[in-house]
Amino acid sequence: MKMVTESVGGVLVVRVDGELDLSTAPEFRAGVEHALDRTMARDLIVNMRSVDFVDSSGLGAILGRYRRVSQAGGRMALCCVMGRVKPVLELSGVRRIMPLFDSEKEALASLEGV
Repeated sequence: MKMVTESVGGVLVVRVDGELDLSTAPEFRAGVEHALDRTMARDLIVNMRSVDFVDSSGLGAILGRYRRVSQAGGRMALCCVMGRVKPVLELSGVRRIMPLFDSEKEALASLEGV
């Protein structure tokens, strides 16, 4: 898994590439936590365009970041969810907890209130 973080107008955008599973979830968790601390971002977007697999550990890592952001008064969204990952997120109930957007631009507009 590769991960790139960027602060865009007070929103932390995390672009993930690869699998989000048992072996990569700790790296995802630590990377997002570090970026949130470093940027002081309140809101979080995870761009999953290049994620091709998510298991329960990956879901747990996503939900854990949601918990942290929401407890701090922030919001979280996922975007660009593709292929076989989308049904996993929908069946797990993630979609009921946080919005899924087709593009990063739409997610940013929603969180920035534009």
